[in-house]
Amino acid sequence: MTDSIRVTGGRALQGEVHVRGAKNFVSKAMVAALLGSTTSTLRNVPKILDVDIVASLLSLHGVKVNYDVDSGVVVMDTSDLTPADAVDIAKHAGSSRIPILLCGPLLHRLGTAVIPDLGGCRIGDRPIDFHLEILKKFGAVVEEGPDGLHLSAPNGLRGIKHELSYPSVGATEQLLLTAVMADGITTLHNAAVEPEIKDLIDTLQKMGAIISVDTDRSITIEGVSSLVGYDHVSLADRIEVGSWASAALATGGDIFARGAQQRHMGSFLNTFRKVGGGFEVKPDGIRFFHPGGPLKPIALQTDVHPGFMTDWQQPLVVALTQATGLSIVHETVYENRLGFTAALNQMGAQVQLFRECLGDKQCRFGQLNFKHSAVISGPTPLKAAEIEVPDLRGGFSYLIAALAAEGTSTVTNIGIIDRGYENFRAKLTDLGAVID
Repeated sequence: MTDSIRVTGGRALQGEVHVRGAKNFVSKAMVAALLGSTTSTLRNVPKILDVDIVASLLSLHGVKVNYDVDSGVVVMDTSDLTPADAVDIAKHAGSSRIPILLCGPLLHRLGTAVIPDLGGCRIGDRPIDFHLEILKKFGAVVEEGPDGLHLSAPNGLRGIKHELSYPSVGATEQLLLTAVMADGITTLHNAAVEPEIKDLIDTLQKMGAIISVDTDRSITIEGVSSLVGYDHVSLADRIEVGSWASAALATGGDIFARGAQQRHMGSFLNTFRKVGGGFEVKPDGIRFFHPGGPLKPIALQTDVHPGFMTDWQQPLVVALTQATGLSIVHETVYENRLGFTAALNQMGAQVQLFRECLGDKQCRFGQLNFKHSAVISGPTPLKAAEIEVPDLRGGFSYLIAALAAEGTSTVTNIGIIDRGYENFRAKLTDLGAVID
């Protein structure tokens, strides 16, 4: 499979796509299976690269993984766990940081874990330090070797009290996966409460964990001595749903996202309606469509759940280039997420970036010199270009822009998109897109 595609734009996307389980949940639920002494079954699993990566990592540790792609069912037998070499982990993980989340469960089950030097991400980078700080607090001993970091727990892991400076999803996942079998009680303040986190908590509860979530973003975990496997159906991928919805809006199309769930899409649906998009909630999914007439400019601010999800921002910005007037976007979750707009400007969009907080509150990036606010002038016709995918969500947004543009664009480095969008090439073709 080549790492580039040619996209001929100017056609409204019409038809149906099937959206399966959430990328940001299924990989973590597969990691959670390591904690169980019996077989776990995860359902509604998409065929994406992240699932393949986690399956490989589990297999390296002796887990028998059986994935039926057609039914979307993954069965994981963890009865014969074994340690793995850092070199092998790095080979299968690539640049993924999933091995960091394996550490807590592996320390409980095997007493040892390894974090390789992943794809150029040097040990000591702030995101890795964040996870290591948590693991050390639980009692993990971390030793650096030539192939990465080796972790052990000679005295076992013990419950902790921890407060996050920001409600990070990754840090909350690390706490949950480590605390459920730690000795004593763990309390986490300022936790992430995204639907994917709630689904992970539900999964761990099925395994025998005792977890309480309070309304003030605090989570209490009472450690237990053992857990069993689970049987769980993943929630739908709300990021993919929002991406197809934005594609319908940007191309003047009509897409039914089978499997989409309204209860996880509230802030997106409100914003989609404000822009001028139409949607219809059905028992088995949500139909998104451009109802005709001009799109409306909006002021948008991303935030942690229950706010507008940062992963919805990039595809929606493409649609906002076709709105009549000035739209303002204030990105408060990732400091460099608006960098993808440079390629949109190359295609004819008019997007200006600013260091100031152009929202209703000052965010943590306001004084740090990051260009994290955007003003989008529209409507601007988009024209074809050669563009390179920078990241997962930005990459799908470039596909949307190419589909909305006049002419034929070449989009390179598209392998990144396989990490989180199941069969996106086939889905685009089924919707009437012209790609090769």
